[in-house]
Amino acid sequence: MKKITAFVMLCAMIFLTGCNTMKGAGQDIQRGGEKLEDAADRHK
Repeated sequence: MKKITAFVMLCAMIFLTGCNTMKGAGQDIQRGGEKLEDAADRHK
């Protein structure tokens, strides 16, 4: 039973870490897109 609990806890930690990483990556991509839009607006 302890092995199953440890496995479930490990999976939960990996899943939560992955969510935070994807959220951060999404924010970085969004900022990059905003900068591209600003540059395009300046060069119209």
